[in-house]
Amino acid sequence: MTSPTLQNCIDLCNACAAACNYCASACLKEKDVNMQAKCINLDLQCAALCYATAQLLTLDSEFADDLCKVCANVCNACAEECEKHAEMGMKHCELCAEACRKCAEACSEMVAA
Repeated sequence: MTSPTLQNCIDLCNACAAACNYCASACLKEKDVNMQAKCINLDLQCAALCYATAQLLTLDSEFADDLCKVCANVCNACAEECEKHAEMGMKHCELCAEACRKCAEACSEMVAA
């Protein structure tokens, strides 16, 4: 049985990965895709890392804390980039930034626990 903190982190990692994939896909449909390049790249990196983190957490990996630290850093970087585009009215970036911030917080809590 998983602890509530662990399960929350797993759930938020998976939710963040989904939000990042959606954001990357939506960014590719924007008129100025070149302006979105950094956002798309960070979205894809963040999604991959969130899925990996969730997987290692479910495996009770000895490396979970290390990955949670990296995941929190990448999520915060992705959120910062998405927030720039959210200010320009891109709702998908706003939703992604929110998911990234929640995931970063949950990963930080895992490391602190």
